[in-house]
Amino acid sequence: QVQLVESGGDSVQVGGSLRLSCAASGRTFSTYHMGWFRQAPGKARELVAAISRTGGSTYVADSVKGRFTISRDNAKSTVYLQMNTLKPEDTAVYYCAADKSSAQDMRYMIGRDVMDYWGRGTLVSVSS
Repeated sequence: QVQLVESGGDSVQVGGSLRLSCAASGRTFSTYHMGWFRQAPGKARELVAAISRTGGSTYVADSVKGRFTISRDNAKSTVYLQMNTLKPEDTAVYYCAADKSSAQDMRYMIGRDVMDYWGRGTLVSVSS
């Protein structure tokens, strides 16, 4: 069993930055691919970024490319999402998720509803 706890969500102004963290319980964090998803009010959940268990493969959605960066520290069992130049359309609840897929291309998480574990989310609100 893995528990995921997100933190770092906040209310910021346009152009601001935030770093989200997702801390995992247990000793098996390094065996999971990790993803950051978000869901805005009235919209479907979407994949924002993903990173392989070793960190060697990453994916970042076109909508955030060049502004968001995903990283992980397996020694700390934590995955991060650095978000820069925030826009109002980035407003959403951000969720981290863990998955033990054998996939090597992290784009497999696009549109994926079923992951092994989900966190409860952290709210990011960007105002102009």
